[in-house]
Amino acid sequence: MESDCAALAEQLVAKFRDKKYTLASAESCTGGLISHLVTNIPGSSEVLIGGCVAYSNAAKESLLAVPGEVIENAGAVSEPCVLAMAQGVRKRFDCDFGIAVSGIAGPGGAREGKPVGTVWLGLAQEQGVDARLFHFEHDRQGNKWASALEALKWLLEVS
Repeated sequence: MESDCAALAEQLVAKFRDKKYTLASAESCTGGLISHLVTNIPGSSEVLIGGCVAYSNAAKESLLAVPGEVIENAGAVSEPCVLAMAQGVRKRFDCDFGIAVSGIAGPGGAREGKPVGTVWLGLAQEQGVDARLFHFEHDRQGNKWASALEALKWLLEVS
């Protein structure tokens, strides 16, 4: 999965550089892995404006302007939360695309209706904001890599 992610990151940087698109990430369960993969590619400084690891709910609220009511009512691992995270990071970094991820990497942390491997991705762009739900069945590291892989694939798809 690591080599797939590296290949996608290379394609993403090339495509974004060519189209002069910019990107920022808001990462929770991936802990900065998406940004790490992008910055491994030469020329990524023309693409990645910035990002944040907003692991705690307080960080999601203060850094990304996620309303407290969203986290209280839907939880941090939810569609409304990643939509707000994606919008918040895109606005904070004034970029073309904001990608957000929040999930339960495991092995603990499962909640009713949200088993380990539940991951939400959010994507904000000029055309609007959207979210996708995934249920991965890997260990902690595998769930993080799978989340990053899907984020990179989605960014390539929409750009």
